[in-house]
Amino acid sequence: MGARSFAASIAGLLLLVVTTAGAGRFDAAPQQPTFRAGVDLVTFGVTAVDRKGSLITDLSVEDFEVLEDGKPQSVRYFSTGLQGDEVATHLGLMLDTSGSMENDLKLARSAAIKFLNLLPEAEDITLVDFDTEVRVTRYPQRDFARLVERIRMRKPDGWTALYDALGVYLDGADGRTGRTVLVMYTDGADSRSNLTFSDIMGLLKASQVTVYAVGLVEHTGSLRNELRMRLQQMVDATGGQAFYPSALKDLDGSYEKVLAEIRAQYQIGYLSTNEATDGAWRKVEIKVRRGDVKLRSRKGYFAPMKNH
Repeated sequence: MGARSFAASIAGLLLLVVTTAGAGRFDAAPQQPTFRAGVDLVTFGVTAVDRKGSLITDLSVEDFEVLEDGKPQSVRYFSTGLQGDEVATHLGLMLDTSGSMENDLKLARSAAIKFLNLLPEAEDITLVDFDTEVRVTRYPQRDFARLVERIRMRKPDGWTALYDALGVYLDGADGRTGRTVLVMYTDGADSRSNLTFSDIMGLLKASQVTVYAVGLVEHTGSLRNELRMRLQQMVDATGGQAFYPSALKDLDGSYEKVLAEIRAQYQIGYLSTNEATDGAWRKVEIKVRRGDVKLRSRKGYFAPMKNH
């Protein structure tokens, strides 16, 4: 299914979610294009690790090879980590405040605030806190103090609309320039959403957001393995990673790992040799010419659709 037809198929559901869930508006000022210059570059965030899982940060553009539907592509844009102002980083922070998080919300709030204090490079942060309702607010860097206060105020209550919250965030992040990273603090359970898990997997596949999950699943009983599996599927679709802390000390380590991943991520952009505007799925393989290196990234993208 193409990007346009897929989006159309769930547009009604997203409208219902935004209308009924009480989602806040995205009110940040429009950003200046970073990757776009007449023709859009196809961009991918790429994480490189060795056999032990340690991050590799010294690769160069010559180390990478990009294939789209099996055809070699020429890299036109390359950056490593957080290189000053060259790439605008938009951070999403999703905080599950539902009743199912009663045993973990205090830890999640603390970890989220510590994480924010360690990431001054983000141009803006979109906070999505959700229970039965979904609340979305985008904060520019100068308003980080208000964001922290908002996080501290949240108390566990209500049902869990995880998939709706993720759908609303992805819809708001669509088309943003630079790179967009979402960090989710949740137990992975959903008990309220209009969107399904299948809907969310389709949206993640179509998005350019890299998703990291801090899965607080220790108190989920018999559902633990299933919830871990679903969170893992979500992050794998975007080239992200999931972490499952069981104590405060592990939670601290989780956000430090997420921060390290964000700072180590390569950004690769190219102009596709396929000029068709048919909305079709295109498989992308990003390879590395150095041995003993494993890459994580999205597996492809939907081509643009020509407007009639």
